[in-house]
This record gives sequence, structure tokens and C-alpha cells, in this order.
Amino acid sequence: MEIRVVVAPVFGTNCCVVSSGGDCVVVDAGAGVADAVARLVDDAGLTPRAVLATHGHADHTWDAGALCARYDVPMVLHEADAYRLADPFGTLSPALESALGLHRADYREPARIEPFGTPEGSALLTFGEVTLHGLHAPGHSEGSTLYRLDDTVLAGDVLFAGSIGRTDLPGGSPAVMTRTLHDVVRGLDPALAVVPGHGPATTVGHELETNPFLAA
Repeated sequence: MEIRVVVAPVFGTNCCVVSSGGDCVVVDAGAGVADAVARLVDDAGLTPRAVLATHGHADHTWDAGALCARYDVPMVLHEADAYRLADPFGTLSPALESALGLHRADYREPARIEPFGTPEGSALLTFGEVTLHGLHAPGHSEGSTLYRLDDTVLAGDVLFAGSIGRTDLPGGSPAVMTRTLHDVVRGLDPALAVVPGHGPATTVGHELETNPFLAA
């Protein structure tokens, strides 16, 4: 599978176009990426099958509705965060809402939302020729999810290069994040590349060795 990254102008969210064969999915369609993603997809001759989110915060879902409508595909995310799509600001702090610089009137909720569950902690998600393993990784939000591909994990706001996602927003929990880091992140193959929700790429092995939040 191939991963192409488009960095959103709002909060620098890493939006990933994951493709295999002629099919693709878009992961974390942050604010301002819709046109760039559409050009990339169309120029590459790809057929979008779904728009996914690692979690339901507005900086990861703002342009999802526009892309879902353009390609007539569903919005897919963990069931525990699906409620956030109805009101992208309702589950953020007032300070963060202001910092985003977005306006409620401009938000377009996806018309078709297909939540998935992870009764055993993970789910196999297949969209045409694209297959991802969704690993439930709460703590930043209730439905935060890692998407593992062959040799890469899309980490959303769970894990960054040298840091982790904040846990002080509604639905976040320091205790739950600690469990996620111990039970989920530390169990990943160290050879996996990591594309976080913001910032530079890294590897699981590098983070296990250097990230202070992953200290044994």
C-alpha cells in the first residue's frame, strides 16, 4: 500500500491518502485539505472508497463531509467518537475552538456515517483493495483509533514524535491514555513507521527508546 500525506493548513493535521491498486481511503480530512486531496486522488486515477478518522475532533474531520459528498462514500470512525460529528465544537474546549479559527456555519456533517466497533480491541476494515486494522486506543478521546497497515501505523493524536496527545479535552483521560500506551502502543512492532496526526513521522522503535511517555 502507498501513503500520500497532505498537511492541512489548520493545525497542520496530517491527512493521509492510503491506496492499493486503484482504490484509496482518506484518513483525517482536516480543515482545508479537500481540494488538495481531490487533485491528488484525481491525478493518480484513484477511486475513493471511504473517508476515515482516527478520532472525532474537528481538526481531523472538518473536510470529511465535503469529500464524502464529492465521491459518494461513507464517513468511517470508531463508534465511541461518532457523536462528535453532529457538533464538531461541542466536544472541544472554548480556547481550542477559538484557536481553530473555523466557523460553525461552514461545517458540513457527512451524510452517511458508518461507525465500527472493536469488541476485542481491534477491527479489520476493508474498502475495496485497501485493508486496515483499527486498534482502539482511547485516552485522547473515547474513540481514538490507530490504523495499522503493512509497515505503518497512522497514530492520530495518540502518539507523536517525542510526545503524546493531550488528555484534558472532553472525553480524554490521563489514566485511560496510560493504559493505551502500555497495552496498545508498547505492543506494536518496533519496525513500524508512524505517521502521527500532527508533526513529523517517526517509528515505533524510536519512540519506545526515546519518548518519555513510553518509559517502562
